[in-house]
Amino acid sequence: MDVTKPPELPPYVERVFDVVDRIPPGRVMAYGEVAEWLGEGGPRQVGTAMAKYGGGSPWWRVVRSDGGFLPGHEREALANYREEGTPLKPDGGRVDMVRARWWPAEDGTVGSGAMDEVPSDFAAE
Repeated sequence: MDVTKPPELPPYVERVFDVVDRIPPGRVMAYGEVAEWLGEGGPRQVGTAMAKYGGGSPWWRVVRSDGGFLPGHEREALANYREEGTPLKPDGGRVDMVRARWWPAEDGTVGSGAMDEVPSDFAAE
């Protein structure tokens, strides 16, 4: 039986998921907030990391800054938000960022990388 080892994640991606995996159920961070916490990259780089490698993570806990759901995944995201009790806007079409926003504790260990460690295929457009 040939068991192949999954590919190693780029260091930047690992740091993104260090943050994403810490977001508690019922809470969210915007893509740009993840990048801000890390001190590197930006919303697009975090989005690229999530799109390329985030299938096994709680991806629905990272949203647009206006609380909008990930296009094409609205139903699945909404089901997760309802299950976790994530605060939504009255129309149910967006996360209520004021009530649902989460920020890691100041003593967290993520965010120690340098901007030059962001993979080149994650470059800002």
